[in-house]
Amino acid sequence: MTDTPGREPGRDPAEPAEQRLPAVRPPDEVAPVERFTSPPAIRRLEFSPERAAQVVRQSANARWVGFLALVVIILFISLYWFYELGAPAGLTTARQAMEIDAQQVTKVERGYLVYEANCARCHGVDGEGGEGPVLNRQDKLFSHLNEAYIHNVLTVGGRYVCGNPLSKMPIWSDQGNPPGPLNYRQIEELIAFLLATNEKTYIVRDEHLLDPKKDPITGQVLTFTGWRDPNYQPDPGATPYPDCWLDEFGSGASASPGASPGGSPAATPGPDSPTVEISASSSTAFDQSSVTAPADQSFVIHFTNNEASVPHNVELKDASGASLMRGDIITGPAEADYTVDALAAGDYPFVCSVHPNMTGTLTAE
Repeated sequence: MTDTPGREPGRDPAEPAEQRLPAVRPPDEVAPVERFTSPPAIRRLEFSPERAAQVVRQSANARWVGFLALVVIILFISLYWFYELGAPAGLTTARQAMEIDAQQVTKVERGYLVYEANCARCHGVDGEGGEGPVLNRQDKLFSHLNEAYIHNVLTVGGRYVCGNPLSKMPIWSDQGNPPGPLNYRQIEELIAFLLATNEKTYIVRDEHLLDPKKDPITGQVLTFTGWRDPNYQPDPGATPYPDCWLDEFGSGASASPGASPGGSPAATPGPDSPTVEISASSSTAFDQSSVTAPADQSFVIHFTNNEASVPHNVELKDASGASLMRGDIITGPAEADYTVDALAAGDYPFVCSVHPNMTGTLTAE
């Protein structure tokens, strides 16, 4: 390179530095007035009367715009407040309350599907009982079947109810040990269905798409109601529903010699007394739908419970539904003899006290 370091390019090296610095600046020239395009009236510092009036009008318009904006904001806040919390005197319902109600309806309708798929086989379609105990009784729903109790039963299984480790009620919650098939949301929905009141009508929905189901014949949407009556009050002095549902029947775990109409043991039947055979092999029905007994003389019902780990008995009633004889409950496999006092000729229904869906007819002749 030919340039010498520190030397400014394009300068004569022989030129003295004091002639180069500082640089000479040409004098400033005042711009002519003709360069301004606005008229002289605008360039004056004072307002003209016309200009002042215009400013006043603009200010008034701005204040009106601000006032209207404030009114709109106040109206919006007021309406939103009433929308969220509800209007005074109950004119409208709060949005949050409506959303809670809508979510509760959804939980009940989904819980119905969970119950139909998993519980109806044992407890009945309408909770009337079957292989499992009754669920739709008002005295039971009043306080016994509360949310915490049902949640514990679904988490621990049937052994939580009566302390029976051989209970056929399995663990349903996936938080149990061993885990069951239902997650926490399905457990909550099932509990919501079991505790739903009968004052509201719900829609039966498709288990996959959750669309309303329709009757294939009438085309109408299928509906259902809850079981619990919110207005139910037990009679004064009524005994609370027992913790173990078997205690309601005063059951024993083994066979007993017999039972009288009041449920107390009767005299041991004689060897020549007529015997009627009744048996049960499932919780859906007796093995015999009808039996025959002699009229006007006492006889013995020999009951055989063939269903393992499931309690059954025989309860004989009259035409009005009053109990004539209620045999002790036995847990199968087991047998028991029930002594029945002399009956007049006629038909007498008999049921299982534990499973009311199990019925039959005894004919005295």
